[in-house]
Amino acid sequence: MKTMKLSDFHLVDISPWPLMMSLTTANTILSLYIKMNFLSCLLLMTISMIFVFFLWSRDIMRESTFQGMHPLKVQLSLKYGMILFITSEVMFFLSFFWTFFHSALSPTNEIGNSWPSWGVEPINPFGIPLLNTLVLVSSGVSITYSHHSMLNQNFNFTILWVVITVLLGGYFTILQLMEYMTSSFSIMDSVYGSIFFISTGFHGIHVLVGTLMILYSLIRLFSFQFSSAHHLMFEFSCWYWHFVDLIWLFLFLSIYWWGF
Repeated sequence: MKTMKLSDFHLVDISPWPLMMSLTTANTILSLYIKMNFLSCLLLMTISMIFVFFLWSRDIMRESTFQGMHPLKVQLSLKYGMILFITSEVMFFLSFFWTFFHSALSPTNEIGNSWPSWGVEPINPFGIPLLNTLVLVSSGVSITYSHHSMLNQNFNFTILWVVITVLLGGYFTILQLMEYMTSSFSIMDSVYGSIFFISTGFHGIHVLVGTLMILYSLIRLFSFQFSSAHHLMFEFSCWYWHFVDLIWLFLFLSIYWWGF
């Protein structure tokens, strides 16, 4: 007769979401490559990827909140995983900063031995970029206040500060789009334009993802699924948002201010 051995870790059930997420992510990247001719395909794949993300998050939420499958050791493992994920994201953006300073400190003949390149007018850092900096720093303060309110079991203030953070995140995205539309150069205008739009564009995507994570946490707050002792999803959203804030400060100081 076989005996069942209890484990401190959650042995996950068979799930379709890892495979679905891999396929939708691969299709999204492929759609980015051919977006000039299939813009609707890019939009469809992006929506599919976000949809799969929420379905996967729903299963994780059910396992942790309603089935009790996330004891302390599992929570600790998830925290380590989130730290490693954010570390990999730091390395991702480090490659952009490396490219920027390599090109800026030693401009080649192809771009006229000058930085920025001839004919490229950089964006004034004391306009929309400075406003975006104030918006993101304010959102970092508001998400910190919401986390402290959560720890102090003041859920009304937690919801208030989370709503403010979501609004500030959405405002940042709108300002970033306005900056892109009014820019005098594009991603095809020399290495400066490529680095600028790739680095700020990927950061904008991360801001959008962070806003969705916080919005998802807000929905769970309204459903009374968080407590002062168990709110791992909300804590991860706070970590991720502070990471987004920090990356933007480096982007503003290097690409906008120093590059100007």
